[in-house]
Amino acid sequence: MSDERSASNPQTAARRLARQERPKRFYKMATVGPSETGFTVLLDGKPLRTPARKPMIVDDATVAEALAQEWDAQAEVIEPGTMPLTRIVNTAIDRVAGDVEAVRADIVAHAGTDLICYRADGPASLVEAEDALWTPLLDWAREELGARPILAEGIVHVAQDEAALAAIAEAVRSYDALGLAALHVATTLTGSAIIALALARGRLPAEEAWAAALVDEDWQMRHWGRDEVALSRRAARFAELQAAALILERGRSLR
Repeated sequence: MSDERSASNPQTAARRLARQERPKRFYKMATVGPSETGFTVLLDGKPLRTPARKPMIVDDATVAEALAQEWDAQAEVIEPGTMPLTRIVNTAIDRVAGDVEAVRADIVAHAGTDLICYRADGPASLVEAEDALWTPLLDWAREELGARPILAEGIVHVAQDEAALAAIAEAVRSYDALGLAALHVATTLTGSAIIALALARGRLPAEEAWAAALVDEDWQMRHWGRDEVALSRRAARFAELQAAALILERGRSLR
């Protein structure tokens, strides 16, 4: 990824913020309060702000309650790694809101190498596993998004159909900064803009989106044994996907 693309990547920004020194918990209670434009998290009655000192305000009460739960669940030290929803909201407010076109473009760029367009050429059981989970999503993309991606076997890059990318770009265009930040997280976690859009539009719940993203990895574990380290990392990444899904569900109610 180029420096320019990396700079516009919400996950890159979130990881940079997560590397900062962890503060001790300085509040007793996290609650939700109203603001002029939505809802905010209150720490001992004081409105929460983002790392850039902007008000942390969301337009959905369910998202606000989940944010407050993340903050209330912190122990003696605030652990950003256990707060995926907070990280997405911070990134949306501090980064994405000021650079929405670059983030949209990055999602479309991911669609150019979309996971579900690159099929294994064997063994047969892996081909069947991919086909079972990915072909219905490609059918959905054609019917719902008007996108007809080009498929390839193996890992050799194939230039994607420009009309398909334009259809993905049009689908992405409707999301506001918060929805866009969540959609970008879902895209990068799954490796697929199509899976992310299927999640965003309610075609897939988070569990099925995750299964579609990990079909190759799951096949490997079934045949070669469980990788406990990989499974631990997956749990943290799935928590991020669930946080993104919660925000995207909010987006469906606003559309």
